[in-house]
Parts: sequence; C-alpha cells; structure tokens
Amino acid sequence: MFLSQTESDFSPTGLLSGGRGFEYRPQQQQMAVAVAAALENRDALLVEAGTGVGKSLAYLIPAVRYALEHNRKAVISTHTINLQEQLFHKDIPTVRKALQADFSAALLKGRANYLCRTRLKRALEQATDLFNQAETKQLHDLLAWSRDCGEGSLAELPPELGISPKVWAQVCSENHVCTPRNCGPDCPYQAARRRVDEAQVVVLNHTLFFGLLALADMVREEAEEDSWVEQVPAFIFPNDFVILDEAHTIETVSANQFGLALGEADLRYDLLRLYNPHTHKGSLRHFATPKLLHYVEEAQTAAEEFFRCARLDCRVDDHHGCVRLRQAEWTEDILSPALHALESEVKQIAQVEENEVSRAELMDIVARLLSYRNTVAELINLNSADTSVYWAETEGGEKQYLNLRSALINVADTLREKLFETGNTCICTSATLSTGSRGMSYFAGRVGAECARTLQIGSPFNFAEQMRIVVARSMPPPPPAGDEDAYRPALFDWICRSLVESDGRAFVLFTSYSLMRDMATLLRPYCVEHGWPLLVQGDGQNRSALLRDFKENVESVLLGTDSFWTGVDVPGEALSHVIVTKIPFESPSNPLTEARMEDITARGGNSFRDYSLPEALLKFRQGVGRLIRSKTDTGIITLLDSRITAKYYGEQFMLALPAKAPRRFE
Repeated sequence: MFLSQTESDFSPTGLLSGGRGFEYRPQQQQMAVAVAAALENRDALLVEAGTGVGKSLAYLIPAVRYALEHNRKAVISTHTINLQEQLFHKDIPTVRKALQADFSAALLKGRANYLCRTRLKRALEQATDLFNQAETKQLHDLLAWSRDCGEGSLAELPPELGISPKVWAQVCSENHVCTPRNCGPDCPYQAARRRVDEAQVVVLNHTLFFGLLALADMVREEAEEDSWVEQVPAFIFPNDFVILDEAHTIETVSANQFGLALGEADLRYDLLRLYNPHTHKGSLRHFATPKLLHYVEEAQTAAEEFFRCARLDCRVDDHHGCVRLRQAEWTEDILSPALHALESEVKQIAQVEENEVSRAELMDIVARLLSYRNTVAELINLNSADTSVYWAETEGGEKQYLNLRSALINVADTLREKLFETGNTCICTSATLSTGSRGMSYFAGRVGAECARTLQIGSPFNFAEQMRIVVARSMPPPPPAGDEDAYRPALFDWICRSLVESDGRAFVLFTSYSLMRDMATLLRPYCVEHGWPLLVQGDGQNRSALLRDFKENVESVLLGTDSFWTGVDVPGEALSHVIVTKIPFESPSNPLTEARMEDITARGGNSFRDYSLPEALLKFRQGVGRLIRSKTDTGIITLLDSRITAKYYGEQFMLALPAKAPRRFE
C-alpha cells in the first residue's frame, strides 16, 4: 500500500501535479519508490541521483508520510547550509501543502547557537566583573533584542548590533546552567529543544549528526537530565530514521567527528573568559580568591608555554604549517597539571556555592577543563594510534595559532555498526556516489555500507543540447611543485582564452591555493580590461558573500579551491562556464589522506587505484556538476589538465562526463 501510494504521489496526476512548475520525472518517481521500500523494510539504501532528478522531494514525501503513519521521527542531514535552508524553508512547506498535513519540523543547531536568558541575566548582574563599557552596552542591546528575538538563535541576531564573540559566549546556552529547572519555557534553547523533541521532521548538518552519533553510546550509559538524546535512541533520537543528503562527504566528516581537536586560540580564549589579568574581568571574578586567580594565571602561562614548545617539538613551521604526529609523548605535557589544579579549585568552590545557577556555571567550567585535560593527554600520548591519525597544523592570518587534531583513519567499521547494520533505515543520497565501472562499491566500502541496496539514477537534463566540453590536450602536464615556470604562462593563456568564449560568467576551479593566488594576480588586469569583476576565494569575503556577488554580477569570474567544487548551486547564465585547472587528486601530504593510503597499502591494496583515483573521480564529478543546474541552463566545461588524454587513467575521467555532451579537443 505504502509503495503504491508513493508511486501514485509522483505520477503525472499525483500529489504534486497541480503545483506550479511541476514536471513529471520518472527518475524522481523511481527514487521515491526506492526510498519508500527502504523505509518499509528498515533497510539501508544508497541512491545516486543526477542533477535535476528532484531528490529532495523524492525522499521527503515518502519520509514524512511514513513518519506520520508510524509515529517516527525523520532525521534529514545535509553537508551545506544552503541545502538545509532549501529543505526547511522551501521543500518542507511544499511537502506540507502536498500532503495536506500539519506536521511539525525543526532545524537542529548546536546548543551554543541559542541565547539563554538565565545566562543573559547572570551576565548583566556580573557585567562589571566580565565586560568593559562597550561590551556592557552590547549586553543591554541583547536584552532588548531578547524580548522579541524569534527563536533566539545566533543566525537571527541583527548584524548592526555588533555583538562580539566574547559577549555571546557569556549568554549562549551551556550544559549545566541552561536546564529546564533553571530556565523557563520561554528560554530560546529550551524552546528549541522542545520543538525538536516534538517534531516529526528534524533537519541538521552532518557535523552535528555525527557528533551526536559519536556521543550516543556515552549518552545511553550516562543519560543527563537535559540531553536531547536522553532516551535510548535508534540513531540520535528515540524511534528515528535518517536520510543523509550530500552523502559523498560523510566519510571525512565522520572521521573528524570521531576524532579530537585542541586549538590554541580556543583554549586561550576560554581561559581568558575565566579571568583576564589585564582587564581584571571574567566569569570567575565574582568568586575571586588569591589562590583561584593564581591557578587561572598558572593555567594561562602553562597553555602559552605548552603551545610554544609543542610548535617547536613537532617542527610544524618546517613542514609548511602541517605535520603528522607519529611518536607518543612527542612533546612534554606541561599543560594538564595546571588545568587539573584549576579544575580542582573551581570544583571545590562549586561544592560550597549555595546559589544553584552559580554552582551550575562553575560545574560547566569544571566540565570544560576536564575535557581539555583529557584531550591534551590523548593528543600527546597518541592512545589510539592504531586506528587514528594525529597531526598539528597552524592557522590564523600569519599562522600564529597551533591546532592539534586527530581523526579516525577508517570509519567503515564504526559506521557499519552505528548506521548501516542496525536494522533501522539509513538512506544516503548524492549526485556523486559512483566511480565508473565500480559503481557505488567504492563508496559503500569506505563507509561500511556493503549491506545497503544501491540505485543509480541518471539526470533528466539534455546534455547533448545543454553542455559542451573542451579538453586542452595541448596544455603542458602539471609539473612538480616549484618547477612551474613553463606551466603557469600556458595555464594563464588557456584561462584567458576560455573566459573570452563565455564572456566571463565562469568558475575557475583550482586544487592549489597558491596557484590560485598566482593566477588571480595575473588575471586581475585582464579581467578589468574586459569588464569582468574578479572574485577570489580568500580575499576577505566568505563563501556566501562571494556567491552572492557572483550571481548579482552576471559577467563575473570566480576563482575557488576546495569548497567551491561541491555544494554550490548557481542556476542561470551567471555560471555559463566551469574551468577545471587540474584533476582534483588529494594531496598525499594531508595527514588523513596519507594515513588512509598507508592503511590501504597495509591491507594489501594499491593506494592510487583504491583511494586516490576514485576520490578524484568523485570530486571531479562534483566540480563538473556545478554547471548545469536546471533544464534551461547551457554552458561549457573546459578541462585544462592534459593527463585526461595522456595518462592511462584519464579515460575514467572522460567516462565520468555526460556521455552525450559534445567534446572538442585542442
């Protein structure tokens, strides 16, 4: 009944047929029926659906219908904010109208995204201990905003208020303070929690989903009163099922979420939040004793010295800002003792504190210090070196801060247990899950989804009419780093010729940030001469602002690296040309990539054939997929890497292109 109903929903006379812009697509119907079958049978399913299939509605309509009929919670996870917003503000209202069902949906964000009125009240009471005059004004602006703040999330905060991260950190929700007992039902976080608890559909991002999934076992063992997942969950909620859109990213996202991170800037900021010896302000100022302030300053000094020594010991600056950590106790742990002393002192103060909210605030501090201490020990001792990779990297404008990181090398065993062999429905979908003749077996093996049913659905677009492909066979092959004297002028010349062909209106996709910057310098006067605004990733604007400017300035040219290969949707003439400068092979110097390749070799595989090549194919298909986003789009794909025609593996990249799109070799 459910399967036939779903098939009928997507028929030429089905649920959506009366809607504006509806077009019957057999591919969409096929996907929807497969999703319905996976829900009914509690199966795992992998669906590759080409651009234009309409996959969001293909999974949302059967998922919502099933959730309502069986009193279950549909969890929809995405990689990008853009898709989250599309689902929540466009697609879910469409489903609500089509089904004529008044179901509830909630957008799930991390706790720190929400205002807590109890913490705001406390911050106002302690303003002289915490803030200077300008920051205190921001507090009062927040108080005025909080009286009519919608959902009270950081995303809704008016930019003109100019609320600093320091001020927001003192008023956002935190675990021990922001509880149903301390906060009333009108508290933004508690209201958000209630919406999520009651919702039949929850939308969130992969980072938060896998973060909650990583905590699920701990939560089951030590359920906390105010935890969103306080009951035994199927995945992250009781009686839920999950659909992972943009699923091509889940291996790396989950690997990082099952790992650890310790940031110099974050720890320094957190310790200064407790007490700043220069301004004599901080959240511990109210409890100040000479002993406590001594421990705070000792921890700050220890943190500064620890990161200074760690930077020297791992020689990160000699390795271009990123170095893998291979030897346990690679640096001395001079930080944990100071954190432990401060943690113990704060805990003692909390135990005798009579005010319940103050005690909760202190216990939040204790929990953060304990977490930092455990993370430091793990990242120095490399306790999970057999399953995780560890590395140090620098960040900041002048690489002034050090980050210590770990990630799970092989997520397959973990995700197989937690996602795909649970007896519950887990659906993964993306426009790119397959790698040529291997189908989806590569992706399935990397994420532990070997048991999942698979379905590949092509795009309904007419690529023979909508797309042309130019392959620069005459381009010199990419040279080794530092030996690019002949290569760069040829690349510049080809980019210029290509831009003329589409009168700007192009993405130029790079795999190297330094090469992109060099090309930007060369291209800027050329673009000015032709009247094409040049937008360059890293020039001060964030990704969203760059895309907005690109769409508004129709003849503009955008130069981008990694994040512009995927998750970008620019329909219309603004994007009429995608220029791929190189095959997107991952750099083997990336610690996680290097560790994965070593793992494959140790298992008797070939790291190029079994990892580098399929990963490059997936990303290549993502980059090419930026061009045609609607049935009226037309444009050119220009490939400036001659290895596509010169190397034995190049044919696989040619086969990854739409088969009917005409090709021109130059």
